[in-house]
Amino acid sequence: MKRRVVLLTGMSGAGKTTTMGILEDMGYHCIDQFPVDLLTSLRQLIIEGSDPRYQNVAISMSLKDFKTTYNAFSGLDLDLRVLILEASHDELLKRYKSTRRNHPLLLSNRATTLEEAIGIEVELIRDLKDTTFTSIDTTFLKGVELKSRLNKLFGLTEKPAFTISFVSFGFKNGIPLDADLVFDVRFLPNPFWEEELRSQSGETDVIKHYVLDHPKTQKFLKKLTSFLDYSLKEYVKEGKNHFTVAIGCTGGYHRSVVLVNQLVERYGTKYHCFKEHRDLQ
Repeated sequence: MKRRVVLLTGMSGAGKTTTMGILEDMGYHCIDQFPVDLLTSLRQLIIEGSDPRYQNVAISMSLKDFKTTYNAFSGLDLDLRVLILEASHDELLKRYKSTRRNHPLLLSNRATTLEEAIGIEVELIRDLKDTTFTSIDTTFLKGVELKSRLNKLFGLTEKPAFTISFVSFGFKNGIPLDADLVFDVRFLPNPFWEEELRSQSGETDVIKHYVLDHPKTQKFLKKLTSFLDYSLKEYVKEGKNHFTVAIGCTGGYHRSVVLVNQLVERYGTKYHCFKEHRDLQ
């Protein structure tokens, strides 16, 4: 599979920093304002390097440096994509006044007023808008909407850029402090009270069937997955990047382990999932 390089440029204040953060969460190795004098070295790293970080790279640059950067990567055996961000004149003025940041062209003495700086970049971006490059106007775009659009344009997989950690634990050792949702399954049948099962963990088939075959567990899983099916989709819409679901039983050795394994198996086909059995040892 070809290595992917996304070149990001556009109006100062149009959202390049925010976009780079979203691309990083999506799995890209992000490089901001890389010196054009060192592009040859970067190009060699991406093409020939063995570092997996360079499999998918996003490079952000000013409009002034775009042409040089684009020429450095065009024509190579890469999946090269270009994204241009823009926003209306009035919106850019409002953003700079609200953040009280200086425009880069003011800092470099290429403009003497904010109005002039925006005008210069309008001219620089004009030619790029008439190409096949992807362009996004962020004037009225909310952060969640920008993230959704970037996922559709540059997503590395069909799964949303949203990760879930499923954690099993024992209440006797305390609740995981980073949990967003905690479910108590101490009401489910407990293998601990079966002497021949006590020493076997929730990772074994015998414990798995002991817990899952009980009607009470099946009823609980049906209600739990119905709730998660809905709520996880809503968290994705709200732009949340990571979510932790903790499942607790008494010791974190039997019931919670079985249920976490079941949830990872179910949701791993839709989302990027991580699994931790905190108290299994």
